[in-house]
Amino acid sequence: MAAKRKPKDAQRQWRQVDLHLHTPASADFQEQDVTYLDILQKAEMRGLDVVAFTDHNTIAGYAAMLADVEQLELLERLGRLRPDERRRLDEYRRLRQKVLVLPAFEFTATFGFHILGVFPEAVSVREIEHILLTLNIPASKLDAGSGEVGATTDVLTAYRVIDEAGGLVVAAHANSTHGVATIGALSGQTKIAYTQDEHLHALEVTDLEHKGRRATSAFFNGSKPEYPRRMHCIQGSDSHRLVRDLKNAKNLGVGDRVTEVLLPEVSFRALKELFLSKDFARSRPYRPTQAPFDHIRAAREEGPNIVQSFHQGYSQRGGRLHTIITDVCAFANTNGGTIYVGLPKDTKARAVGVDNASKAVETLRNAVQRMITPSLDVSVDVQETEGAKVVRLIVPRGADVPYAIEDNKVYVRDEAETNLAVRDEIVQLVRRNPKMATLTPAPQAAPSGEPVRASEAGALANGVVEPPRTGVEVVATEERGGIKYHTMRDLRNGSIVQNVTRKSARKLWHYAISQHESQPVDMKQVAWRGDVGMLEGAKRAGKVRFDLVQRMSDGRLRVYYGVTEDGIHGEWKKVVGLEE
Repeated sequence: MAAKRKPKDAQRQWRQVDLHLHTPASADFQEQDVTYLDILQKAEMRGLDVVAFTDHNTIAGYAAMLADVEQLELLERLGRLRPDERRRLDEYRRLRQKVLVLPAFEFTATFGFHILGVFPEAVSVREIEHILLTLNIPASKLDAGSGEVGATTDVLTAYRVIDEAGGLVVAAHANSTHGVATIGALSGQTKIAYTQDEHLHALEVTDLEHKGRRATSAFFNGSKPEYPRRMHCIQGSDSHRLVRDLKNAKNLGVGDRVTEVLLPEVSFRALKELFLSKDFARSRPYRPTQAPFDHIRAAREEGPNIVQSFHQGYSQRGGRLHTIITDVCAFANTNGGTIYVGLPKDTKARAVGVDNASKAVETLRNAVQRMITPSLDVSVDVQETEGAKVVRLIVPRGADVPYAIEDNKVYVRDEAETNLAVRDEIVQLVRRNPKMATLTPAPQAAPSGEPVRASEAGALANGVVEPPRTGVEVVATEERGGIKYHTMRDLRNGSIVQNVTRKSARKLWHYAISQHESQPVDMKQVAWRGDVGMLEGAKRAGKVRFDLVQRMSDGRLRVYYGVTEDGIHGEWKKVVGLEE
């Protein structure tokens, strides 16, 4: 029986968790004389509140710890405990009251990808063994603790089986060896599937403290068009020994790489609730000797994008409140996002905060309820950064689109800008709403979003490079009454918008139309690499943007304007000098 834990104060507190610890039950554990009591004592010394024993394809380590405790308890009931055994039992009881130990395993899926399955204390060893057998771990290797177990189960099936069994599903060291997000290990579509699946709860990464666009957590923050689901990112020690190896610093010990989580209590339930939530500020890398990680500071360093925006104030004077609400509307209609109030747009300036935080929360919450139609559940709370209190609004990706302000003004998010939606964008939103089942379905589209032409369907299936994933394309142009009307494709989501003029176009669209109308592509000016090439690369609107060209099999040229680095993939990386 697991020791009962006393309920803690319901007020949230930061807790330290390490959900990736191996024990002597793993065949590659490096210190075979280490005991399970040693591991718990080291966890206490490192200040850990929650640990998980994640041996390779087995629950044998956790089972051995329970068996040790049960044997000591049996001797206690029989009155046969020796003094040294009494001390061990008392120490087990004390430590298991202080540190929550969760049963878990590190599963080796097909092609060698590693997945952590973490379970509540109430799940028995036999139940977890049954899960491992369901995942095709051979019965003969159920206690071996080996990372090599032959053909097992594919990644997506493993996610589903563990989730449906009530477990927490974490992609182990996702950006490193045997990780599902390792650079170059997978094709784009497979990598998307392996990191965006609904049964996956978190990604464990080894660079959680890294900053900038190349950090793994930045790649999965919801801003990438092909990875729209924002993922919780954590770190774990992946320890195969008690203490760090002085000869090889990569061989970590217990608690050497820890995640800090904001929980109302120390329990599996509270932990899983966190990873099911959309609150990404409740986990952070633990820094024992440094100032706590500041999520808001990190967000400001990333700057405004498709899933986050910043506002210095919220007063009605000057239209600040209205601007915030338009962002709420745009995020709900696009991909959800986070809005911070009390922060200058200049990331180098200190946070100013809000004067009366509770009043600001009430004002913003009431404004959302009053101005957004239909009703939208937006989380509004207070956060601290740099000694200032700021208001945070977490906006979900809306299920009842299109959302509007004052009943008739529909806004969408385009990169770092909020804009009024044009007619065809509103049509796209209506089609996205499952309640609108009687509407005519959108035409079948190619991967780029354009209706499939008979001449292109075969080409796309025969290895033609897919278009970039950001920027815009002028698909067609016709002139009526002396005015040119353009059909535009948004490369981020593939949506087609018709009847756009140079006068009505917003910033990037206006640039694309201007170039299209006044500067037809001269093939001699294109830096070709096969059938794809770069026309121009320059910094515009605070970002480096590329104008790219693709030559189709029928001789047509497709021009992609304003492509940012987020949208560059595959062969396009070589074209613009961003080699894999």
